[in-house]
Amino acid sequence: MTSFLRSDRSAPVAIWLWITAAVVFALLVVGGVTRLADAGLSITQWRPIAGALPPLSHEAWVREFSLYQQIPQYRLVNPDMTVDSFKSIYWWEWSHRLLGRAVGLVFAIPLVVFLIQKRIPKRLILPCIGLFFLGGLQGLVGWWMVASGLSERVSVAPERLATHLGLALILFMALIWTGLSAFAGSPRQAAIGPWKKASLAFLAAVFLQCLLGALVAGNDAGKVYNDWPLFNGQWYPRDYLGAGVWPTIAHNQASVQAHHRLLAYALFAAALGLAFVAARSRLVTRDIKIIALVVALTAVLQAALGVWTLMTAAPVSLSALHQAMAALLLAAATVLAWRVRRV
Repeated sequence: MTSFLRSDRSAPVAIWLWITAAVVFALLVVGGVTRLADAGLSITQWRPIAGALPPLSHEAWVREFSLYQQIPQYRLVNPDMTVDSFKSIYWWEWSHRLLGRAVGLVFAIPLVVFLIQKRIPKRLILPCIGLFFLGGLQGLVGWWMVASGLSERVSVAPERLATHLGLALILFMALIWTGLSAFAGSPRQAAIGPWKKASLAFLAAVFLQCLLGALVAGNDAGKVYNDWPLFNGQWYPRDYLGAGVWPTIAHNQASVQAHHRLLAYALFAAALGLAFVAARSRLVTRDIKIIALVVALTAVLQAALGVWTLMTAAPVSLSALHQAMAALLLAAATVLAWRVRRV
């Protein structure tokens, strides 16, 4: 009889969601390297099924390379590229797309099995189905992003890159949050009012900072103003203003880097403040104090890594590590925002 009832909690469902989140994290890291290596435009067609297999012969490689030769990035940036050197960027993009397919399989197959077995808590069925469609939307937005660099640009549009990353991060956060809810069951006490608002505000600010980081990457803004805390010896970048409001927000190297720096300072202070207040508060439990401390330590490490990345002109290795640490900070902030709702 119990096999036909849905429990309020399910550890297997939670583990499945967290494993999917781990694959999404790998997708974020590989996607970051793909962008930093200017490899995102190496595959110029969207073939969800047939594209799962890489070129398996010299002739197939030549065909792929000939497609790449038709876009502006080849003509204006890599006119001397050979088939062999093309392979080095192709594999990054292919790996990124393969991980995207893996996320779909890792999520969809257990979803069907758990639904048939009635293992998913009833209150989480619609959220889990929503996560499936969010993953599909992420794939479509990924192609929309790539398409922006195939005809007139030599790289993808920064705002489309930020949108693509933003959806991936929303999926990452939602998987963690839903997994925690599946593991713990329904909350039995009311949340702490002030902490609920503060933790959500901090989580939203970390998410916004990640989007600003995408604009920095999309504009190669980490390769300018490589002194710190100044901007080429000035407290304020001289060429901050772009050709208008939107160019200043999304397309100007000086302004996007300045915005990323300023919010980083605010997040650094906020993370330390949350940890300090939590440590002294009698309203929060010991585990919340520990989570707040982890958030603060991750923010400190991320800030130091950001300065190091900037002052070394954003090498691929450090930039990729900086993006990975941003995802970890977002994960920690997600756990904190979830936990304070369950006193």
